[in-house]
Amino acid sequence: MIRTSILSSITKLSSSSIKRVPIAITSTTTATVLPRSQYQTTSIVRMSSSSTSSSSLPSAERPESFSDPNLKPKLHLYTVGTPNGLKPSILLEELHEAYPENKDLVYDFIPLRFSEVDQKKPEFLAINPNGRIPALVDDNFDQHNIWESASILLWLIDRYDKDHKLSFEDPKLKADTLSWIFFAHGGVGPMQGQANHFARYAPEKIEYGIKRYREETSRLYSVLEGQLAKPESKGFLVGGKYSVADINVFPWVRSYAWAGVDIEPFPNVKKWLDTIEARPAVYKGVGVPSRPKKLTKEEEDAKAEASRKAFGFNK
Repeated sequence: MIRTSILSSITKLSSSSIKRVPIAITSTTTATVLPRSQYQTTSIVRMSSSSTSSSSLPSAERPESFSDPNLKPKLHLYTVGTPNGLKPSILLEELHEAYPENKDLVYDFIPLRFSEVDQKKPEFLAINPNGRIPALVDDNFDQHNIWESASILLWLIDRYDKDHKLSFEDPKLKADTLSWIFFAHGGVGPMQGQANHFARYAPEKIEYGIKRYREETSRLYSVLEGQLAKPESKGFLVGGKYSVADINVFPWVRSYAWAGVDIEPFPNVKKWLDTIEARPAVYKGVGVPSRPKKLTKEEEDAKAEASRKAFGFNK
């Protein structure tokens, strides 16, 4: 299902110059991947909408791709800039570049705040009863709610990737895609998440937990390494091309350093990361809801402490 496509040129978004302008909401194909050094710096235009104005949740905002106020958002993404939160925004940006004329792919996003426990508020629980991000509301299908990051990806692929630019038509490759998605969703994400918890957020350092989950995450990376090393893979997980299978695990692997996982034993994984990171649509998607920045050790510690307080891990 996947023929990769991206625009031949893209300008780099800068987190330092975000403009938010109130608006009213009324309801590829072939290209060249630019190396990161060729991106130009420009401003991110985010437009606040009134779609959640009567809610205690934050107002909806628009990504730069859909800054035109005449475009009505049809998809509403509730998200935070975590690995799971980045999966849908990356895929939405890739789909937009693959199908630029499809107005059903116009989306906005609601940047939930863990510090305000937005994910447990009644308005959000009505969308995702599990109270976790991300979640998607699709106005094209009677405001249907979809939650769990991998489920959102599969929904978007099934509904909007009609030419299989980011997926596969062959049933065997479809099955392979699902295998790698479930591998990441049930393995890499949970294990690396636990590595993060014990290394960053636990109120006391438990070396067994840190070692256990870092080693298991490394083992899972070795599985990725083996697949990517195969000549027929052409550097991607399924079918010799970039697909939703890659998108599903990429945000977790790109945060290996935060989890304290060494990437050096996995050269093919590192090359895969660099290849995907250089895609303009990925750059845009990673900037939703905000562009991450490189942190100092002190800033990392402060971020971890804020998360401990927000989630009650200090108790």
